[in-house]
Amino acid sequence: MALRGRVRVLTRATLHHLTSTPKPPPPPPPTFPTLKSHSFSLTTAPTASHQSHYRKQISLANVLQRYGFPTSQLHSFLTSHTFLLSITSHELENSLGVLLKLKIPQKSLVSLISDCPGVLEFEFLRKWEMGLSEFGFSGASPRMIMNVLELARRFQLDPDGFSRSVKVLRGFGVTDGTVSRVLEGFPRVIMMNKKEMHRRIEFLMVIGIPRNELDRVFRLFPSILRFGVEDRLKPLLSEFRGLGFSEDLIRKEIVREPRILGMELGELSRCLELLRTLKCRESIKEKIFIKGAFRAGFEVKLRVDCLCKHGLIRREAFKVLWKEPRLIIYEIEDIEKKIEFLMHRMKFNVGCLVDVPEYLGVNFEKQIVPRYNVIEYLREKGGLGFELQLKDLIKPSRLRFYNLYVKPYPECEKMFGRFSGSVEVKSQHPVGLWKLFKPQQHSDSKEDVINMKCFMESLG
Repeated sequence: MALRGRVRVLTRATLHHLTSTPKPPPPPPPTFPTLKSHSFSLTTAPTASHQSHYRKQISLANVLQRYGFPTSQLHSFLTSHTFLLSITSHELENSLGVLLKLKIPQKSLVSLISDCPGVLEFEFLRKWEMGLSEFGFSGASPRMIMNVLELARRFQLDPDGFSRSVKVLRGFGVTDGTVSRVLEGFPRVIMMNKKEMHRRIEFLMVIGIPRNELDRVFRLFPSILRFGVEDRLKPLLSEFRGLGFSEDLIRKEIVREPRILGMELGELSRCLELLRTLKCRESIKEKIFIKGAFRAGFEVKLRVDCLCKHGLIRREAFKVLWKEPRLIIYEIEDIEKKIEFLMHRMKFNVGCLVDVPEYLGVNFEKQIVPRYNVIEYLREKGGLGFELQLKDLIKPSRLRFYNLYVKPYPECEKMFGRFSGSVEVKSQHPVGLWKLFKPQQHSDSKEDVINMKCFMESLG
Protein backbone atom coordinates (compact mmCIF):
# COMPACT_ATOMS: atom_id res chain seq x y z
CA MET A 1 0.00 0.00 0.00
CA ALA A 2 2.80 2.40 0.87
CA LEU A 3 4.48 1.62 -2.43
CA ARG A 4 1.23 2.12 -4.34
CA GLY A 5 0.69 5.60 -2.72
CA ARG A 6 4.25 6.57 -3.44
CA VAL A 7 3.82 5.67 -7.10
CA ARG A 8 0.59 7.74 -7.29
CA VAL A 9 2.30 10.84 -5.87
CA LEU A 10 5.21 10.38 -8.23
CA THR A 11 2.90 10.05 -11.20
CA ARG A 12 0.99 13.28 -10.38
CA ALA A 13 4.21 15.18 -9.89
CA THR A 14 5.59 13.90 -13.17
CA LEU A 15 2.36 14.75 -15.02
CA HIS A 16 2.34 18.29 -13.60
CA HIS A 17 5.95 18.78 -14.64
CA LEU A 18 5.22 17.62 -18.18
CA THR A 19 2.08 19.77 -18.73
CA SER A 20 3.05 23.06 -17.03
CA THR A 21 5.31 25.79 -18.46
CA PRO A 22 8.64 25.93 -16.74
CA LYS A 23 9.03 29.05 -14.59
CA PRO A 24 11.96 31.35 -15.27
CA PRO A 25 14.64 31.39 -12.65
CA PRO A 26 14.17 34.10 -10.00
CA PRO A 27 16.11 37.33 -10.69
CA PRO A 28 19.20 37.97 -8.67
CA PRO A 29 18.66 40.21 -5.66
CA PRO A 30 19.21 43.92 -6.50
CA THR A 31 22.32 45.64 -5.35
CA PHE A 32 22.05 49.21 -3.95
CA PRO A 33 24.95 51.58 -3.84
CA THR A 34 25.79 53.01 -0.51
CA LEU A 35 23.91 56.40 -0.23
CA LYS A 36 25.49 59.21 1.64
CA SER A 37 23.38 61.64 3.62
CA HIS A 38 23.56 64.48 1.04
CA SER A 39 22.62 62.09 -1.81
CA PHE A 40 19.52 61.01 0.06
CA SER A 41 18.46 64.54 0.69
CA LEU A 42 18.74 65.38 -3.02
CA THR A 43 16.69 62.32 -3.92
CA THR A 44 13.85 63.10 -1.54
CA ALA A 45 13.84 66.92 -2.00
CA PRO A 46 11.59 67.07 -5.14
CA THR A 47 8.82 65.16 -3.40
CA ALA A 48 8.83 67.49 -0.43
CA SER A 49 9.01 70.52 -2.73
CA HIS A 50 6.09 69.24 -4.76
CA GLN A 51 3.99 68.82 -1.63
CA SER A 52 4.88 72.33 -0.47
CA HIS A 53 4.11 73.71 -3.94
CA TYR A 54 0.74 71.97 -3.90
CA ARG A 55 -0.14 73.25 -0.43
CA LYS A 56 0.79 76.79 -1.53
CA GLN A 57 -1.51 76.55 -4.53
CA ILE A 58 -4.36 75.35 -2.34
CA SER A 59 -3.98 78.24 0.10
CA LEU A 60 -3.83 80.83 -2.70
CA ALA A 61 -6.78 79.23 -4.47
CA ASN A 62 -8.87 79.43 -1.31
CA VAL A 63 -8.17 83.16 -1.00
CA LEU A 64 -8.99 83.84 -4.66
CA GLN A 65 -12.16 81.79 -4.43
CA ARG A 66 -13.37 83.81 -1.46
CA TYR A 67 -13.09 86.95 -3.55
CA GLY A 68 -15.19 85.54 -6.40
CA PHE A 69 -12.57 84.02 -8.70
CA PRO A 70 -14.18 81.17 -10.75
CA THR A 71 -13.26 77.75 -9.39
CA SER A 72 -12.91 76.27 -12.89
CA GLN A 73 -10.13 78.75 -13.74
CA LEU A 74 -8.11 78.59 -10.53
CA HIS A 75 -5.80 75.73 -11.50
CA SER A 76 -4.89 77.12 -14.95
CA PHE A 77 -4.48 80.63 -13.52
CA LEU A 78 -2.06 79.58 -10.77
CA THR A 79 -0.19 77.24 -13.10
CA SER A 80 0.27 79.95 -15.74
CA HIS A 81 1.44 82.61 -13.28
CA THR A 82 3.94 80.85 -11.06
CA PHE A 83 5.28 84.13 -9.68
CA LEU A 84 2.21 84.19 -7.42
CA LEU A 85 3.77 81.32 -5.45
CA SER A 86 6.36 83.76 -4.14
CA ILE A 87 3.72 85.63 -2.12
CA THR A 88 1.89 84.32 0.90
CA SER A 89 -1.85 83.92 1.21
CA HIS A 90 -1.85 86.72 3.77
CA GLU A 91 -0.16 89.12 1.31
CA LEU A 92 -2.59 88.06 -1.42
CA GLU A 93 -5.54 88.79 0.83
CA ASN A 94 -4.11 92.21 1.69
CA SER A 95 -3.71 93.01 -2.02
CA LEU A 96 -7.28 92.00 -2.79
CA GLY A 97 -8.44 94.10 0.15
CA VAL A 98 -6.69 97.16 -1.29
CA LEU A 99 -8.38 96.63 -4.67
CA LEU A 100 -11.78 96.40 -3.00
CA LYS A 101 -10.99 99.52 -0.98
CA LEU A 102 -10.50 101.33 -4.30
CA LYS A 103 -14.19 100.54 -5.01
CA ILE A 104 -13.54 98.05 -7.80
CA PRO A 105 -16.60 95.75 -8.14
CA GLN A 106 -16.04 92.04 -7.60
CA LYS A 107 -16.82 91.10 -11.21
CA SER A 108 -14.43 93.76 -12.52
CA LEU A 109 -11.86 92.67 -9.95
CA VAL A 110 -11.80 89.15 -11.35
CA SER A 111 -11.43 90.52 -14.89
CA LEU A 112 -8.54 92.78 -13.84
CA ILE A 113 -6.70 89.94 -12.09
CA SER A 114 -7.16 87.63 -15.09
CA ASP A 115 -5.88 90.22 -17.58
CA CYS A 116 -3.04 91.59 -15.45
CA PRO A 117 -2.20 89.39 -12.43
CA GLY A 118 0.82 91.59 -11.70
CA VAL A 119 -1.47 94.10 -9.98
CA LEU A 120 -1.65 91.69 -7.03
CA GLU A 121 1.79 92.78 -5.87
CA PHE A 122 1.14 94.36 -2.48
CA GLU A 123 3.90 96.98 -2.53
CA PHE A 124 2.76 98.21 -5.94
CA LEU A 125 -0.84 98.54 -4.77
CA ARG A 126 0.08 100.27 -1.53
CA LYS A 127 2.15 102.85 -3.41
CA TRP A 128 -0.71 103.65 -5.77
CA GLU A 129 -3.28 103.70 -2.99
CA MET A 130 -1.22 106.30 -1.14
CA GLY A 131 -0.70 108.29 -4.37
CA LEU A 132 -4.43 108.44 -5.12
CA SER A 133 -5.37 109.36 -1.54
CA GLU A 134 -2.66 112.02 -1.14
CA PHE A 135 -3.61 113.71 -4.40
CA GLY A 136 -7.23 113.99 -3.29
CA PHE A 137 -8.70 112.77 -6.57
CA SER A 138 -12.41 112.51 -5.81
CA GLY A 139 -13.80 111.72 -9.26
CA ALA A 140 -12.10 108.36 -9.74
CA SER A 141 -14.34 105.70 -11.24
CA PRO A 142 -13.65 101.95 -10.88
CA ARG A 143 -12.98 101.64 -14.61
CA MET A 144 -10.49 104.51 -14.50
CA ILE A 145 -8.62 102.95 -11.58
CA MET A 146 -8.50 99.59 -13.35
CA ASN A 147 -7.13 101.12 -16.56
CA VAL A 148 -4.51 103.15 -14.72
CA LEU A 149 -3.38 100.25 -12.50
CA GLU A 150 -3.10 97.85 -15.44
CA LEU A 151 -1.11 100.37 -17.50
CA ALA A 152 1.12 101.30 -14.53
CA ARG A 153 1.90 97.65 -13.80
CA ARG A 154 2.73 96.78 -17.39
CA PHE A 155 5.08 99.75 -17.86
CA GLN A 156 6.35 100.04 -14.28
CA LEU A 157 4.89 103.54 -13.79
CA ASP A 158 4.68 105.42 -10.51
CA PRO A 159 1.90 107.82 -9.40
CA ASP A 160 3.95 110.88 -10.43
CA GLY A 161 2.80 110.68 -14.05
CA PHE A 162 -0.79 110.36 -12.91
CA SER A 163 -0.61 113.41 -10.66
CA ARG A 164 1.15 115.43 -13.40
CA SER A 165 -1.59 114.69 -15.95
CA VAL A 166 -4.39 115.49 -13.53
CA LYS A 167 -2.75 118.82 -12.59
CA VAL A 168 -2.47 119.85 -16.25
CA LEU A 169 -6.12 119.07 -16.97
CA ARG A 170 -7.27 120.79 -13.81
CA GLY A 171 -5.25 123.83 -14.82
CA PHE A 172 -7.44 124.20 -17.92
CA GLY A 173 -10.65 124.05 -15.89
CA VAL A 174 -11.42 120.35 -16.43
CA THR A 175 -13.42 118.84 -13.57
CA ASP A 176 -12.45 115.64 -11.75
CA GLY A 177 -15.37 113.75 -13.30
CA THR A 178 -14.20 114.65 -16.79
CA VAL A 179 -10.57 113.80 -15.89
CA SER A 180 -11.81 110.36 -14.88
CA ARG A 181 -13.48 109.95 -18.28
CA VAL A 182 -10.27 110.99 -20.03
CA LEU A 183 -8.30 108.37 -18.09
CA GLU A 184 -10.95 105.78 -18.93
CA GLY A 185 -10.79 106.48 -22.65
CA PHE A 186 -7.08 107.22 -22.94
CA PRO A 187 -5.13 106.06 -19.85
CA ARG A 188 -1.81 106.53 -21.68
CA VAL A 189 -2.15 110.24 -20.99
CA ILE A 190 -0.25 109.56 -17.75
CA MET A 191 2.76 108.63 -19.92
CA MET A 192 2.76 111.97 -21.76
CA ASN A 193 5.01 114.80 -20.67
CA LYS A 194 3.61 118.13 -19.59
CA LYS A 195 4.80 119.98 -22.71
CA GLU A 196 3.03 117.62 -25.11
CA MET A 197 -0.23 117.83 -23.16
CA HIS A 198 -0.10 121.64 -23.21
CA ARG A 199 0.56 121.64 -26.94
CA ARG A 200 -2.45 119.49 -27.79
CA ILE A 201 -4.84 121.38 -25.51
CA GLU A 202 -3.67 124.77 -26.74
CA PHE A 203 -4.18 123.64 -30.35
CA LEU A 204 -7.84 122.97 -29.53
CA MET A 205 -8.12 126.52 -28.27
CA VAL A 206 -6.40 127.89 -31.39
CA ILE A 207 -8.94 126.29 -33.74
CA GLY A 208 -11.73 128.08 -31.87
CA ILE A 209 -12.75 125.97 -28.85
CA PRO A 210 -13.24 128.38 -25.90
CA ARG A 211 -11.47 127.61 -22.65
CA ASN A 212 -14.77 127.25 -20.82
CA GLU A 213 -15.82 124.61 -23.38
CA LEU A 214 -12.79 122.36 -22.85
CA ASP A 215 -14.47 120.41 -20.05
CA ARG A 216 -17.45 119.65 -22.27
CA VAL A 217 -15.22 118.68 -25.21
CA PHE A 218 -13.18 116.25 -23.08
CA ARG A 219 -16.34 114.81 -21.58
CA LEU A 220 -17.91 114.12 -24.99
CA PHE A 221 -14.69 112.84 -26.57
CA PRO A 222 -12.30 111.61 -23.83
CA SER A 223 -9.81 110.13 -26.33
CA ILE A 224 -9.11 113.45 -28.05
CA LEU A 225 -5.66 113.75 -26.46
CA ARG A 226 -4.41 110.63 -28.24
CA PHE A 227 -4.10 112.50 -31.55
CA GLY A 228 -0.91 114.36 -32.38
CA VAL A 229 -0.99 117.93 -33.67
CA GLU A 230 1.37 117.69 -36.65
CA ASP A 231 0.64 114.16 -37.83
CA ARG A 232 -3.13 114.09 -37.35
CA LEU A 233 -5.06 117.21 -36.31
CA LYS A 234 -3.54 119.75 -38.73
CA PRO A 235 -3.83 117.47 -41.82
CA LEU A 236 -7.42 116.68 -40.86
CA LEU A 237 -8.40 120.36 -40.71
CA SER A 238 -6.63 120.96 -44.01
CA GLU A 239 -8.75 118.21 -45.56
CA PHE A 240 -11.94 119.85 -44.26
CA ARG A 241 -10.94 123.19 -45.77
CA GLY A 242 -10.00 121.49 -49.04
CA LEU A 243 -13.53 120.09 -49.28
CA GLY A 244 -14.87 123.66 -49.36
CA PHE A 245 -15.96 124.13 -45.76
CA SER A 246 -15.22 127.44 -44.05
CA GLU A 247 -13.20 127.67 -40.84
CA ASP A 248 -16.19 129.12 -39.02
CA LEU A 249 -18.36 126.15 -39.99
CA ILE A 250 -15.61 123.68 -39.04
CA ARG A 251 -15.20 125.32 -35.63
CA LYS A 252 -18.97 125.26 -34.96
CA GLU A 253 -19.24 121.61 -35.92
CA ILE A 254 -16.24 120.61 -33.78
CA VAL A 255 -17.62 122.47 -30.74
CA ARG A 256 -20.99 120.82 -31.29
CA GLU A 257 -19.54 117.34 -31.89
CA PRO A 258 -15.86 116.93 -30.81
CA ARG A 259 -15.80 113.36 -32.16
CA ILE A 260 -15.29 114.92 -35.60
CA LEU A 261 -11.59 115.20 -34.70
CA GLY A 262 -11.50 111.41 -34.43
CA MET A 263 -12.18 110.91 -38.14
CA GLU A 264 -9.48 109.28 -40.22
CA LEU A 265 -7.79 111.21 -43.00
CA GLY A 266 -9.89 110.87 -46.15
CA GLU A 267 -12.89 109.47 -44.28
CA LEU A 268 -15.11 112.54 -44.68
CA SER A 269 -14.28 112.66 -48.39
CA ARG A 270 -15.43 109.06 -48.78
CA CYS A 271 -18.66 109.77 -46.90
CA LEU A 272 -19.46 112.83 -49.03
CA GLU A 273 -18.78 110.81 -52.19
CA LEU A 274 -21.39 108.27 -51.08
CA LEU A 275 -23.90 111.06 -50.45
CA ARG A 276 -23.36 112.49 -53.94
CA THR A 277 -24.13 109.13 -55.58
CA LEU A 278 -27.28 108.33 -53.58
CA LYS A 279 -30.35 107.27 -55.56
CA CYS A 280 -33.36 107.77 -53.36
CA ARG A 281 -36.54 109.78 -53.06
CA GLU A 282 -36.11 113.53 -52.91
CA SER A 283 -37.87 113.69 -49.53
CA ILE A 284 -35.28 111.34 -47.99
CA LYS A 285 -32.41 113.30 -49.51
CA GLU A 286 -33.80 116.52 -48.07
CA LYS A 287 -33.90 115.00 -44.59
CA ILE A 288 -30.30 113.80 -44.96
CA PHE A 289 -28.98 117.23 -45.94
CA ILE A 290 -31.29 119.29 -43.74
CA LYS A 291 -28.39 120.34 -41.46
CA GLY A 292 -25.74 120.71 -44.14
CA ALA A 293 -23.33 118.49 -46.04
CA PHE A 294 -20.67 118.47 -43.30
CA ARG A 295 -23.02 117.07 -40.69
CA ALA A 296 -24.54 114.65 -43.18
CA GLY A 297 -21.08 113.26 -43.93
CA PHE A 298 -20.37 112.81 -40.23
CA GLU A 299 -23.70 111.01 -39.75
CA VAL A 300 -22.65 108.58 -42.51
CA LYS A 301 -19.37 107.98 -40.63
CA LEU A 302 -21.27 107.16 -37.41
CA ARG A 303 -23.51 104.62 -39.22
CA VAL A 304 -20.51 103.02 -40.90
CA ASP A 305 -18.79 102.65 -37.51
CA CYS A 306 -21.96 101.13 -36.07
CA LEU A 307 -22.18 98.49 -38.82
CA CYS A 308 -18.46 97.72 -38.59
CA LYS A 309 -18.73 97.29 -34.83
CA HIS A 310 -21.18 94.45 -35.41
CA GLY A 311 -18.99 92.59 -37.91
CA LEU A 312 -19.18 94.18 -41.36
CA ILE A 313 -16.10 95.49 -43.13
CA ARG A 314 -16.09 99.12 -44.24
CA ARG A 315 -16.74 98.34 -47.90
CA GLU A 316 -19.82 96.29 -46.94
CA ALA A 317 -21.03 99.01 -44.57
CA PHE A 318 -20.87 101.65 -47.31
CA LYS A 319 -22.71 99.30 -49.66
CA VAL A 320 -25.52 98.80 -47.13
CA LEU A 321 -25.90 102.56 -46.65
CA TRP A 322 -25.92 103.17 -50.39
CA LYS A 323 -28.68 100.59 -50.91
CA GLU A 324 -30.71 101.72 -47.88
CA PRO A 325 -30.21 105.52 -47.49
CA ARG A 326 -32.94 105.73 -44.83
CA LEU A 327 -30.37 104.46 -42.32
CA ILE A 328 -28.66 107.86 -42.41
CA ILE A 329 -31.74 109.51 -40.87
CA TYR A 330 -32.48 106.67 -38.42
CA GLU A 331 -31.18 106.75 -34.86
CA ILE A 332 -28.16 104.55 -34.19
CA GLU A 333 -29.95 102.97 -31.20
CA ASP A 334 -32.72 101.73 -33.53
CA ILE A 335 -30.19 100.29 -35.96
CA GLU A 336 -28.36 98.46 -33.17
CA LYS A 337 -31.62 97.07 -31.81
CA LYS A 338 -32.45 95.57 -35.22
CA ILE A 339 -28.96 94.08 -35.59
CA GLU A 340 -29.08 92.55 -32.11
CA PHE A 341 -32.47 90.99 -32.90
CA LEU A 342 -31.15 89.68 -36.22
CA MET A 343 -28.10 88.00 -34.70
CA HIS A 344 -29.29 86.77 -31.30
CA ARG A 345 -33.00 86.11 -31.81
CA MET A 346 -33.34 85.31 -35.49
CA LYS A 347 -29.90 83.58 -35.58
CA PHE A 348 -28.85 85.13 -38.89
CA ASN A 349 -25.32 86.22 -39.70
CA VAL A 350 -24.69 89.95 -39.89
CA GLY A 351 -23.41 89.43 -43.44
CA CYS A 352 -27.02 88.93 -44.58
CA LEU A 353 -27.46 92.70 -44.36
CA VAL A 354 -25.31 93.12 -47.47
CA ASP A 355 -27.87 91.20 -49.55
CA VAL A 356 -30.98 92.35 -47.64
CA PRO A 357 -30.31 95.92 -46.46
CA GLU A 358 -34.09 96.50 -46.47
CA TYR A 359 -34.18 94.74 -43.10
CA LEU A 360 -32.67 97.84 -41.48
CA GLY A 361 -35.15 100.12 -43.24
CA VAL A 362 -38.48 98.54 -42.28
CA ASN A 363 -40.33 99.16 -39.04
CA PHE A 364 -39.14 96.96 -36.19
CA GLU A 365 -42.34 96.70 -34.15
CA LYS A 366 -44.84 96.57 -37.02
CA GLN A 367 -43.04 94.40 -39.57
CA ILE A 368 -39.94 92.58 -38.30
CA VAL A 369 -41.31 91.23 -35.01
CA PRO A 370 -44.77 90.11 -36.29
CA ARG A 371 -43.32 88.36 -39.33
CA TYR A 372 -40.70 86.62 -37.24
CA ASN A 373 -43.34 85.45 -34.74
CA VAL A 374 -45.47 83.96 -37.53
CA ILE A 375 -42.53 82.14 -39.16
CA GLU A 376 -41.25 80.85 -35.81
CA TYR A 377 -44.71 79.52 -34.94
CA LEU A 378 -45.04 77.75 -38.29
CA ARG A 379 -41.55 76.30 -37.95
CA GLU A 380 -42.37 74.82 -34.54
CA LYS A 381 -45.64 73.35 -35.85
CA GLY A 382 -43.96 71.89 -38.94
CA GLY A 383 -45.93 74.13 -41.29
CA LEU A 384 -42.88 75.14 -43.33
CA GLY A 385 -41.55 72.80 -45.96
CA PHE A 386 -38.29 74.66 -46.42
CA GLU A 387 -35.90 76.92 -44.54
CA LEU A 388 -36.68 80.59 -45.01
CA GLN A 389 -33.91 83.09 -45.64
CA LEU A 390 -33.90 86.70 -44.52
CA LYS A 391 -35.02 87.90 -47.95
CA ASP A 392 -38.09 85.61 -47.78
CA LEU A 393 -39.02 87.24 -44.50
CA ILE A 394 -38.49 90.90 -45.41
CA LYS A 395 -38.89 91.47 -49.15
CA PRO A 396 -42.52 90.29 -49.73
CA SER A 397 -45.16 93.00 -49.40
CA ARG A 398 -47.44 92.90 -46.38
CA LEU A 399 -50.34 91.55 -48.41
CA ARG A 400 -48.24 88.86 -50.08
CA PHE A 401 -46.74 87.76 -46.76
CA TYR A 402 -50.26 87.59 -45.30
CA ASN A 403 -51.58 85.47 -48.17
CA LEU A 404 -48.59 83.08 -48.04
CA TYR A 405 -48.06 82.48 -44.34
CA VAL A 406 -50.96 83.93 -42.34
CA LYS A 407 -54.20 83.43 -44.22
CA PRO A 408 -53.90 79.59 -44.42
CA TYR A 409 -53.39 79.46 -40.64
CA PRO A 410 -56.11 81.43 -38.79
CA GLU A 411 -54.26 81.10 -35.47
CA CYS A 412 -51.48 83.29 -36.91
CA GLU A 413 -53.75 86.25 -37.62
CA LYS A 414 -53.64 87.58 -34.09
CA MET A 415 -49.83 87.61 -33.89
CA PHE A 416 -49.56 89.16 -37.36
CA GLY A 417 -52.20 91.82 -36.80
CA ARG A 418 -52.35 93.25 -40.28
CA PHE A 419 -55.34 92.13 -42.44
CA SER A 420 -56.60 89.88 -39.61
CA GLY A 421 -60.24 89.67 -38.61
CA SER A 422 -59.61 91.37 -35.28
CA VAL A 423 -58.22 94.44 -37.00
CA GLU A 424 -60.64 96.87 -38.57
CA VAL A 425 -59.41 97.88 -42.01
CA LYS A 426 -60.36 101.44 -42.81
CA SER A 427 -62.20 101.95 -46.07
CA GLN A 428 -60.77 104.37 -48.57
CA HIS A 429 -64.20 106.08 -49.01
CA PRO A 430 -66.99 106.96 -46.59
CA VAL A 431 -69.75 104.43 -46.08
CA GLY A 432 -72.46 104.77 -48.74
CA LEU A 433 -70.30 106.61 -51.23
CA TRP A 434 -70.61 103.73 -53.69
CA LYS A 435 -74.32 104.55 -54.16
CA LEU A 436 -73.38 107.78 -55.90
CA PHE A 437 -71.55 105.83 -58.61
CA LYS A 438 -74.39 103.31 -59.20
CA PRO A 439 -76.22 104.01 -62.51
CA GLN A 440 -79.84 105.04 -62.21
CA GLN A 441 -82.36 102.36 -63.20
CA HIS A 442 -85.62 103.05 -65.13
CA SER A 443 -88.57 100.71 -65.50
CA ASP A 444 -89.49 99.71 -69.05
CA SER A 445 -92.86 101.04 -70.33
CA LYS A 446 -95.18 99.19 -72.80
CA GLU A 447 -94.18 101.60 -75.53
CA ASP A 448 -90.52 100.77 -74.97
CA VAL A 449 -91.25 97.06 -75.22
CA ILE A 450 -93.13 97.51 -78.52
CA ASN A 451 -90.29 99.57 -79.98
CA MET A 452 -87.68 96.93 -79.01
CA LYS A 453 -89.75 94.16 -80.61
CA CYS A 454 -90.09 96.12 -83.83
CA PHE A 455 -86.38 96.77 -83.89
CA MET A 456 -85.52 93.10 -83.39
CA GLU A 457 -88.02 92.01 -86.13
CA SER A 458 -86.45 94.47 -88.57
CA LEU A 459 -83.11 92.85 -87.98
CA GLY A 460 -84.50 89.43 -88.79
